[in-house]
Amino acid sequence: MLRRLAWGLVASTLALAAYSARGAEPDGAAVFDRAAAVKLSQSVIGNGVGDYVLYDRAGRRVLLSSYRGKPLLVSFVYSGCFQACPVATKLLAAAVANAQRALGAERFNVITIGFNLPFDTPQAMADFARRQGVALPNWEFLSPEAASVERLTREFGFTYRAMSGGFDHVTQVTIVTAGGKILRQVYGDSFELPILIEPLKQLVTGSPAQFEGLAQMIEKVRLVCTVYDPVSGQYRFNYTVLIEIFAGLSIFAAVLLFLFREWWRNRKISGG
Repeated sequence: MLRRLAWGLVASTLALAAYSARGAEPDGAAVFDRAAAVKLSQSVIGNGVGDYVLYDRAGRRVLLSSYRGKPLLVSFVYSGCFQACPVATKLLAAAVANAQRALGAERFNVITIGFNLPFDTPQAMADFARRQGVALPNWEFLSPEAASVERLTREFGFTYRAMSGGFDHVTQVTIVTAGGKILRQVYGDSFELPILIEPLKQLVTGSPAQFEGLAQMIEKVRLVCTVYDPVSGQYRFNYTVLIEIFAGLSIFAAVLLFLFREWWRNRKISGG
């Protein structure tokens, strides 16, 4: 353990020197401009995400485009971080666990990408995930190719600056549609669950059906009736919503029946 910590400190020091030498500071600013970083982050909303080569924790080659077809959550960290990144990742893990219970673990994917190359290797990302206790399904920790880091992070609207002891950056989670477009940015290491889960819920319920028939209809109803309970801080199935939907459909059917009867009666009168 002590040896690993020592190597982590050495890696962080080398990373700081490497990024300082090649100008990792956004726009050459002497101080990290958070307002400018958020502005850039917001500016990419609606943009499509290109394809990139990444490597999973086992060192296997993964294409970013392979995540198309389902909504995707994307976060950026550096594995040598001991403060903001671990806190944000643990918060995201709690939110993802809640979303998986509410929406289904197979309905969306999550990836965390290391931006501190060459130090955020597959092994380093695996160690980072293990330290944060992340073992949720459909969540992968990935390493990009060093040559594509700048383009990749800018495409997601993520900026960072080397500083003493690590990096300064805006903590964000990017919500990407199944078609590969950036829908929303969620900021901070503390946020209310609906800020992240409601957009995901809309994407899931609005996505093309993967199977037809009664089962699909029942699943859609379940998702629509799954709502956030501020008292428990969890998502739960709300029978009241189901009753309201049923009552609304009943009223709609009754109105249609009444209009049809009136039309038929008037037709008979006018015809007679």
